[in-house]
Amino acid sequence: MNNLPEKLQKIVKEVDQQIAPKLAEIEDQIVYNTAKVLAAYQDHDVAEADLNGANGYGDDDMGRDKLDEIYAQVFQTEAAVVRPQFVSGTHTLFVALAGNLKYGDTLTYLTGQPYDTLQKVIGLTDYKRGTLAERGIHFSHVPLTEDGLIDYDEAEKILKRDQPKIVAIQRSRGYSTRKTFTVDQIKKMIVFVKQVSPKSIVFIDNCYGEFSEKHEPTEYGADLMAGSLIKNAGGGLAKTGGYIVGKKDLVENAKLELTAPGCTDEGATVGNLHDFYEGFFLAPNVTGMAEKGMIFAAALFAKMGMNVTPAWDEKRSDIIETIIFGNPKQMVKFVQEVQKNSPIDSFVTPEAVHMEGYEDKIIMAAGNFISGSTIEFSADGPIRPPYAVYMQGGLTYAHDKVAIINAVRDTFFNKK
Repeated sequence: MNNLPEKLQKIVKEVDQQIAPKLAEIEDQIVYNTAKVLAAYQDHDVAEADLNGANGYGDDDMGRDKLDEIYAQVFQTEAAVVRPQFVSGTHTLFVALAGNLKYGDTLTYLTGQPYDTLQKVIGLTDYKRGTLAERGIHFSHVPLTEDGLIDYDEAEKILKRDQPKIVAIQRSRGYSTRKTFTVDQIKKMIVFVKQVSPKSIVFIDNCYGEFSEKHEPTEYGADLMAGSLIKNAGGGLAKTGGYIVGKKDLVENAKLELTAPGCTDEGATVGNLHDFYEGFFLAPNVTGMAEKGMIFAAALFAKMGMNVTPAWDEKRSDIIETIIFGNPKQMVKFVQEVQKNSPIDSFVTPEAVHMEGYEDKIIMAAGNFISGSTIEFSADGPIRPPYAVYMQGGLTYAHDKVAIINAVRDTFFNKK
């Protein structure tokens, strides 16, 4: 990194000194969460044979069933289902919701409108085929306050009016500039829902959140939670898949939706279990590395006078850093520079295009070993005001740091 402009070198040195105490906090978190996962592996006597998986119907797959039990222990729930048959985080969330909603039921989002792909799943766009809306499921949401927080007065009115079967809480921000909700904030939301609408199922969209704190929402009364394995929980090794954890009957309903009656204990895992086991074991460390990278980015951009969220010293609850460019050309340029600093397809120049599930054109830098993996370093965003880039992931802090510095240099300092 000797080819940096003198001004940028000075900023990087200041940032390194500034964030050192915060990085030490992340190290403590990594150790805590690793101990939690290791204890689950030890308690369930994980053996080499458990890593092999099964083919065909997947009958008598002890490794698969044991991994379900490990997830349930780590997330402190009654049951879990971890499968390669989940094709994405969106699919996993859909299965969890669809398996527990019937005709006439209401789904209410407590955390404002869900992000783009979930809007399509629910049926909030013109395309209704296969959506929850087509199944006769109603939807409502509680608008957030101007500060991006829960409007509890309005929420009480809506929950009492709609009596929702499921109240959903989206932990991460999606393509919005509101802050990610911390586990402490979600804990308060869960208590609120249980008081105002005690019959409602509290569902957590935990994508990007696993191991980003020492505790998870299911430790505080969430009934059902889901996430993707090509995000935090897969540790950068899982090549596909998702997980659902929660109360036993709710997880069973989701398994019915994923498979079929009488087939819920089937599902081949051959070629996947080794990655699932090793990835989940590495997940606390990989997530911590990603958080360190985003802390560095937040401090660096803030010193350059840009608007970022969260701030480098704020409490984090996911692996995402939002950088507000306010300028589409500069936004696109930065994303393209991120791509140049990726290990895969560094020679490719990203362009803004329409992507399945999104209303606006999206530009995405994702030169990753696993397609779509957002636990790996990537940056993307919709081409719409305020022209925000959502940067996330990083298998190593070193890669995040090198890539971010190079991208900043070539976006802001090397004008061509």
